[in-house]
Amino acid sequence: MTPVRNKIKVLIVDDSALVRTILSREMARDPEIEVVGAASDAFEARDMIIAYRPDVITLDVEMPRMSGMEFLDRLMKHYPVPVIMFSTLTYAGAKLALEALDKGAVDVMHKPDHTSAGLHEVMDQLIDKVKAAHRAIRRPKPVLRGIGHPGSIRARGVDPTRHLIAIGASTGGTEALTSILTNMPEDSPPIVIVQHMPEGFTAAFAERLNSKSPMRVIEAPESIVLEPGLAVLAHGNYHLTVERRGNGWLARSRTGALVCRHRPSVEVLFQSVAKAAGPAAVGVILTGMGADGADGLLAMHQAGAATIAQDERSCVVFGMPKEAIQRGAVDRVLGLANIPHGIITSLTRAPAKAVR
Repeated sequence: MTPVRNKIKVLIVDDSALVRTILSREMARDPEIEVVGAASDAFEARDMIIAYRPDVITLDVEMPRMSGMEFLDRLMKHYPVPVIMFSTLTYAGAKLALEALDKGAVDVMHKPDHTSAGLHEVMDQLIDKVKAAHRAIRRPKPVLRGIGHPGSIRARGVDPTRHLIAIGASTGGTEALTSILTNMPEDSPPIVIVQHMPEGFTAAFAERLNSKSPMRVIEAPESIVLEPGLAVLAHGNYHLTVERRGNGWLARSRTGALVCRHRPSVEVLFQSVAKAAGPAAVGVILTGMGADGADGLLAMHQAGAATIAQDERSCVVFGMPKEAIQRGAVDRVLGLANIPHGIITSLTRAPAKAVR
């Protein structure tokens, strides 16, 4: 194949001929993408990388002769191209996909097949991920360090039952969320989170966050009362919303159409929090491509919530925060390492000037 100039050159690496055919056919629908090769294993892929110098690689976790994980290790050392990992919808597959993110992959997806009812929806999401991966900037892994001891929120004079924190993220968000939750005290107000991630992977990601955070982190069930010390991660393929419940809040998972090309959508979460919590909330928008959540963060801002955006320097993709900033939705723009402290000072309502 001869690459077309000015297009994103994509190399597909998968041992399934059917998957290679589906990915090649569906990605060809987008005028910004050119599939320059389709390899059945790492050894074929190596020759195609030399020949075509792809901008983005899609890589299957499980392959013959050399696993996708081993090939990813070698890629990151010798040709650190943005990689999107494909994995099966199993618990073991999800764990491997999260391990791939630790090893340097930009994003993960579940493997499509020709019988998938939502094939075009899945492929639209892949096309978005390819474009985001092409724009991604590799960042050093953030240093995880605790900032307080149990009871530190109450020690600051904050009643965590009276506040709610909402966070939205996409490409690069797994590391950003890990950094933030590792640095939140265990008695923090409840946190509701949307991370763009496929169904089947969010349970493993919530488990991983739970192992690292002083807070209890769970994948969102059908409904749950939000309490201090609890962080709820949206279930893949389900929107997460918040509604008022007495003197507190209830989080619900629900189906529905894609919003801003996503399900779960940050926009859906933020709009519900603006309505349910108003000035009692803190909204945080993190790294990711597109505008998902930008209007919702503006709604939160207009409802009196404190709002924070991750800065360009620490973002893998400075898309979602940039869109929110341009709408006038953001009180403060902070580096990733400073966001936990920014959330806490927002809870204490310490005066702070907007930073640009």
